[in-house]
Amino acid sequence: MSNRIAKAVIGAGYGDEGKGLMTDYHAAAGASVVVRSNGGAQAGHTVTTPSGIRHVFHHIGSGALADVPTHLSRFFVVNPVVFNEELFALKPVGTTRSTTSPQALVTTPFDMMINQIIELQRGHGRHGSCGLGIGETEERSLRPEFRLQVSDLLSPTPKRRALLRSIRDEWVPRRLEMLGVTDIPDGFKDVLRSDDVIERFFVDCAFFMGYTTLLEDRELAGDVLFEGAQGLLLDQDYGAFPHVTRSNTGLKNMVTIAREAGIDEIEVTYATRAYVTRHGAGPLAHEGVDMSWLDMVDLTNQPNEWQGTIRKAPLDIDVLVAAIRHDISLAQGVKIAPVISMSCLDQIKGRAAVVLSGNILDVERDHIPALVEKHSGLKVAYRSYGPTREDVEKGNLSAEKSFASSSTRGTIPSVISLAERNWNALAN
Repeated sequence: MSNRIAKAVIGAGYGDEGKGLMTDYHAAAGASVVVRSNGGAQAGHTVTTPSGIRHVFHHIGSGALADVPTHLSRFFVVNPVVFNEELFALKPVGTTRSTTSPQALVTTPFDMMINQIIELQRGHGRHGSCGLGIGETEERSLRPEFRLQVSDLLSPTPKRRALLRSIRDEWVPRRLEMLGVTDIPDGFKDVLRSDDVIERFFVDCAFFMGYTTLLEDRELAGDVLFEGAQGLLLDQDYGAFPHVTRSNTGLKNMVTIAREAGIDEIEVTYATRAYVTRHGAGPLAHEGVDMSWLDMVDLTNQPNEWQGTIRKAPLDIDVLVAAIRHDISLAQGVKIAPVISMSCLDQIKGRAAVVLSGNILDVERDHIPALVEKHSGLKVAYRSYGPTREDVEKGNLSAEKSFASSSTRGTIPSVISLAERNWNALAN
């Protein structure tokens, strides 16, 4: 009996690494279903087709523009309000076919309210939340009496109404007290007073259930393509707490589903930019290093109230390699075949800074993939020079060959200090 092989796309940084691009690339090459394996509506995976259609995916998998349906696993947090908004935007250009695990958790308007209140109260000490209630949904669901999952949306209306009212009237005050909130902002008080919020939420839930079919994760068939959300450096068990997301962002959930579904091997693409970005609060190594060599274009991560302005820094190869190695170490019972994809190479103007062993390297753009290969032991199998699947170059590199051709492609990278780099820039 032949092995069953799935593919996966995992972000190796803080998110925004090109997961949407690579999911679309693999989906167009052949997949039966894209499986969302963590996170929720806070994801923003951008796909641009060769014909110019652009969509930012939140719920639906990033294979939809390649006509590949979506499965929302039990590790995904469903937000019916956001799902419905995305559905209307996507229907004219891509498939909206989806299945959902009955055990997937459901975000309510009250989870989003708590999330936004506490993030506003933190002021300059914000955690970097998107304000969509993902973590609050997970927290509420630890109490069985307040847990709401997709299968519950089929319950009789009186039962669902009673549950929503108990969440509003019992859980919300208890949770706000736990968080030290004593004064609810005026704009949120109306949410707690009105039954209309609950009734509108019922409408959103009914709409969601009308566009999805319940399917257990173990019942997944065909060629599965897992799509991770956020990145390894935001993983709840690996990232820098409290600036993390409330989920496992790498292989852990994927392997669990694969074992249940009879999948023997996962071919994983770890996605990274040729530099690093972070949208939201939290540590970012080497932030402040001269980035004048970068002409960054990011239409998705616009400045907003919750996460501020996107930040950037040189790629730290040691941090990248450590995150990938740690993630692979978690895979038990399923064979893992990992490679790396590198996006946004087209945004670098000739040379760039990367960090290796604590040193800043002045590197020609096309040497960056070879450096990553050399120090990770993994192939940079995909390199992107633009936003569409047609801009992705596939093929193995050889670090030795790349550096040996430096006479035609630039000099071998040399270690320079930040002060020297700035002095050289001024001198020239």
